[in-house]
Amino acid sequence: MIKNGAMHIDSLRDGREVFIDGEKVAEPVDHPAFHNAVRSYAKLYDMQAANADLMTFTTETGAQVNRQWDLPTSYEQLVTRREALEAWAGEHFGFLGRSPDHVASCLSGMVMGAKIFEDYDPARAKALRDYFAYARDNDLFLTYVIINPQADRSKSAAGQTDPYLTAGVVDEDSEGITIRGAKMLATSGIMANEVFVTCIQPLREGDENYAVSFAIPMNAKGLKILSRKSYEAAAPSRFDNPLANQFDENDAVLFFDDVKVPWDRVFINKNVEMVARQFHATPAHSYQNYQCQIRLMVKMRFLAGLARGIAETNGTLAFPQVREMLGQLAAEAELVDALVRSMEVKGRMEGGYFVPDRHTLYSAQVLTQQLYGKVITTLRDLAGGGVIMLPSSVDDFANSEIAAIIDKTQQSPVRSSRERVKFFKLVWDAIGSEFGSRHTQYEMFYAGATFVTKGHSFRTYDWSGATALVDRCLNSYALSDEVSALKTAAE
Repeated sequence: MIKNGAMHIDSLRDGREVFIDGEKVAEPVDHPAFHNAVRSYAKLYDMQAANADLMTFTTETGAQVNRQWDLPTSYEQLVTRREALEAWAGEHFGFLGRSPDHVASCLSGMVMGAKIFEDYDPARAKALRDYFAYARDNDLFLTYVIINPQADRSKSAAGQTDPYLTAGVVDEDSEGITIRGAKMLATSGIMANEVFVTCIQPLREGDENYAVSFAIPMNAKGLKILSRKSYEAAAPSRFDNPLANQFDENDAVLFFDDVKVPWDRVFINKNVEMVARQFHATPAHSYQNYQCQIRLMVKMRFLAGLARGIAETNGTLAFPQVREMLGQLAAEAELVDALVRSMEVKGRMEGGYFVPDRHTLYSAQVLTQQLYGKVITTLRDLAGGGVIMLPSSVDDFANSEIAAIIDKTQQSPVRSSRERVKFFKLVWDAIGSEFGSRHTQYEMFYAGATFVTKGHSFRTYDWSGATALVDRCLNSYALSDEVSALKTAAE
């Protein structure tokens, strides 16, 4: 049976320990801090059930699951998978950064490069393959925590004042390993079934206890989920905050209070080199970030639509300078689309699978990290004071005296006063509210600091091809030839 929304909601009623605003939440699925976001994810699964041909495929075990789990062996299969992910992103307009297809893509990439795990430890490779099949056939929603608490970044994980600030191995026996400490940042963790735990940051010699890779259910005994402030709870009206009200995917710190992880869920145990190789010696890192660019491609279309809507609403669409701004933004939106398609066209076979081109992916990351804030600034420039001169809340319309003034002062050549307010409420939620500001920060840093993404670009670029062109140019002439020519001319 294809997973639907009701099935996903039921799967989250598992007794997980979630804390927010100083209290332990009795039932996170129904709590006002998370209720609507949970239902937004459920709608994704309803959408997949209603569009099975587009969104699902049948595994070798007979399970019909989301195409996020597909391992393409051709360009055509990769494109078919992207079309499904693109359609899913359209359901949330690109605002669910950690939708289920993200970590599924990461795990899929690791399985594509499973030989790396085989060379490391056949038992750990088997655990990875078996877990992938389990997560895939049950169409689980996975999140991950792959960053250590910031603390003192000048010191290694092992060098912190508290050796168990960062989640690490405190014990191991014949049954598995025991984990103690914290990891960040479990985006969508409260809405997910399970969490993949590892470290994408460089670890040093002496950090072996923190060099692990494993997966556990979100209700594992001893796992505590510490939520950040809920933007959804502060946005009870969909009219006033149409995005925050539905798509606050949440972020959380996970604290492992001596959590036992059985060996069949441990993929790496205390190996610093292998923790890095799981991402970069397999397609995992590029495959998961390819998914991010698909989502961002959709989000950029949405922001471009907002930009044009602002110009139309304010009656400035015919202004040459506004058309120039919109033309620039349209080019930037299309840039992301073109880079996604270029990753596919330039893709290649790797270990029997067809994977997107890595350097094109890293080029997209470098450019879009710079681009997102610029696009938000463009929308702010276009909107001016329009996103500030808004009624305080939907309650204002219930007061006839205030509503009459709103109807008189909220003017637009193409929208009624109430349509204008509704539109600019949406614009502000996307670019200026606490929810919108979090998204700007997210798009700037989800892929790592800018020096990290630029480093990936440097590492994967075809420098030999570039320098070969320069060498060919230099080799096409010589100083001695020039001197000889001058002497001949002089004679």
